[in-house]
Amino acid sequence: MSVEIVMKWTRFLLVGAMALAAAACGAAHDRLPAAEFVSPAEGPGPDYIIGPLDTVNVFVWRNQEVTTTVTVRPDGRISVPLIEDMPATGKTPTQLARDIEGALSKYIRNPIVTVIVSGFTGPFAQQVRVVGEATEPQAIPFRANMTLLDVMISVGGLTEYAAGNRSTLVRYNTASKRQEEYTVRISDLIRDGDVSANVKINPGDVIIIPESFF
Repeated sequence: MSVEIVMKWTRFLLVGAMALAAAACGAAHDRLPAAEFVSPAEGPGPDYIIGPLDTVNVFVWRNQEVTTTVTVRPDGRISVPLIEDMPATGKTPTQLARDIEGALSKYIRNPIVTVIVSGFTGPFAQQVRVVGEATEPQAIPFRANMTLLDVMISVGGLTEYAAGNRSTLVRYNTASKRQEEYTVRISDLIRDGDVSANVKINPGDVIIIPESFF
């Protein structure tokens, strides 16, 4: 048996197992309403929450020696001049700036801090994960007004083996505290241009794209 065939069957079994696991913990596969048109005058989304591996620029006004750029460690903390360990994840940039001001006030009189985030990753609860038969399966940071089409552009579309219309979107319902599952028609969306198949994406959504049986 060739290596290519072995890899194909391994991928098929892996995606099948993920789909079965999702089915075991979710409700019936319903369909989501089509995403609404986003106005050119769209407003900002919810405040960004800092996550591990984000890059944060800490600017301290009139104190260049403590102004720095750091990456949030995997444990969710940062170290900046005069501050060894400060929790950063789960905070907005403004909240982190106020916390840094409080810590620096022991050494600097009335510090004014601005935190600018770049190299966005975000916490796991804010990421959108795509697994299975996407060209580039990955976790991507959630963006305001994100839709299924935006997600598929980010992962490079479907592979030739994908059963796009049998894909599942797994979403955590904060009200019921349960996972819910929805069928999404990715093939209709990106191969046939059916805009009714474009749905709104929420932070933390997981999209599972199975492999076609033939």
